[in-house]
Amino acid sequence: MLCVGAIVTMFLMRDTRAVETTVVSTPKPKPVPAAQAAAVEDAPAIDESTSPPAPEPDTKSDPKTSSLEDVVSRVLPAVASITAGPSRGTGFFIRPNQVLTNAHVIQGQNSVTLQVGTVTYNARVTTVSTGSDLALLHVSNANPDQPVLAMGSVSSARVGQEVIAVGSALGVLSNTVTRGIVSAVRQVGNITLIQTDAAINPGNSGGPLVDRSGLVIGINSLAVAAQAGQGLAFAVAIDHATDLLNGQVSNASQTPLNALSKAMGGPSDSDQARAKGESAYAQVMEWAAHNSVQLDAYWDKYAGSCVSSSSRNGDRPWFAVFETNGVRINGMSTLNCQSWLETLQTNAEPIRAAVETAGEAARQNGVYPGVLRDLRRRHRMNWAGWDR
Repeated sequence: MLCVGAIVTMFLMRDTRAVETTVVSTPKPKPVPAAQAAAVEDAPAIDESTSPPAPEPDTKSDPKTSSLEDVVSRVLPAVASITAGPSRGTGFFIRPNQVLTNAHVIQGQNSVTLQVGTVTYNARVTTVSTGSDLALLHVSNANPDQPVLAMGSVSSARVGQEVIAVGSALGVLSNTVTRGIVSAVRQVGNITLIQTDAAINPGNSGGPLVDRSGLVIGINSLAVAAQAGQGLAFAVAIDHATDLLNGQVSNASQTPLNALSKAMGGPSDSDQARAKGESAYAQVMEWAAHNSVQLDAYWDKYAGSCVSSSSRNGDRPWFAVFETNGVRINGMSTLNCQSWLETLQTNAEPIRAAVETAGEAARQNGVYPGVLRDLRRRHRMNWAGWDR
């Protein structure tokens, strides 16, 4: 669904007199039980079920460009498949007990499972930076011999240079390797993104984008849909992970994904808020309809004996209890109809409150009134009072 190493070059020149050495460094609402007698003994109830320091540079790595096969063989053992609830993604070890991934991979989870080959690790989420879409995981059963990857910098990325993306494609195809080039380095808001034509598929999110020396220069984050453009994939620059490890966390609501979407002419913030509001309202309608079925049966069982007259301004007859004097009781009935009506009102009130609260939130998010009516109609929850 989610370290910059110094390059040291030694030139040794020998003659019969001296050796010269030069070193060059590159810098639900609660149900109310029926309280009264006969007619309310089977009253329904609302269903409530429904800042650690940055790691040191890897000085053991050979900084020289290696063959593609050698780079891949060094990278793969340090890449993990992540299972975070219903979400699947990728992460990579920067220390035997620390893993980097995308924030959207572990969203809503406090702990995850990591799979590296045949080895399984348990990890907890320690730090999340939504603004840069990054998360840091702490491995509880860490192996001190676990291979790790060294972090480079986006400053070393050159347009046209070869890069390798590693991850768990589609969340199940672990150790998937794709190759491409750096297409561009782009600044989107406060986030630096590396654009590449290396294929980044769902499930690759959180995996490393490495250069030919094996240094991580980016964290694979997103790809643009094929209909919008071919070969468009993006990785968050590794420099943002360095900031995260040094305690600089961004809780900005503007994520790399929606920032890039806006930059490419995608939906605006208001469009996204409207869509989110509509989805939340639809969920409340589904919950309300589920609980309303019980009240339908309760009404049908006793209304014939207890109701002399009622208003009908909605999809369900018991919506009449939402109105003042909406239900008139049959005083000649042998049942305790007043208790029945009070129980009906008690159980209907949480549904009314939930729908009204959801409706107000949806309106504040800009959801159109016609959309709200359509959702209510779809779940048989229309009542004239909702629009008052």
